[in-house]
Amino acid sequence: MGFRATAWIVALGLTLSACASTGPVPRPSPFPSPYPSPATPPAIYPAPLAPAVHSFSTASFVAAAKQLAGVHYQMGGESPTTGFDCSGYVKYVYSLFRIPIPRAVGEQYRAGKPARGTEIKAGDLLFFKISGNTVSHVALALGPDEFIHAPNSTGVVRIEKLSSPYWHSRFAGARRIL
Repeated sequence: MGFRATAWIVALGLTLSACASTGPVPRPSPFPSPYPSPATPPAIYPAPLAPAVHSFSTASFVAAAKQLAGVHYQMGGESPTTGFDCSGYVKYVYSLFRIPIPRAVGEQYRAGKPARGTEIKAGDLLFFKISGNTVSHVALALGPDEFIHAPNSTGVVRIEKLSSPYWHSRFAGARRIL
């Protein structure tokens, strides 16, 4: 295989991938969300791993996660200025509290401890199998039935309901880091 063919295959692979190293997250039609897009731009935080922006409490964690609502999706993105993919968003919010977690969805899925669906609380990581049998998407729980995430290349960070048919049917489990 020549250099051009290899370069083309690599470029195609990068174009088709979505959440960090896990494959595309297709957009259902219509993509479920009972919440409108924010009217104002999201707050921009300092770069990750700067001194902690907040001292940790569940309320401050949820508030920090929600303030990023409206930031656009960017494959491989991990900051509010460049955009987020799903695992980059999760890693960034945790970094605001100086809590280290892995970057890729698969690594995040192996971190922390399992949390049962009835025990989900704010700050838990929620994982989804969008297509196939592999976990390919991650979100942050805001409570037992709400989560916030960077959904796909045509979306922005937003809140969803875990009980919605689309997300409930793709739910793969929860992990507790905190």
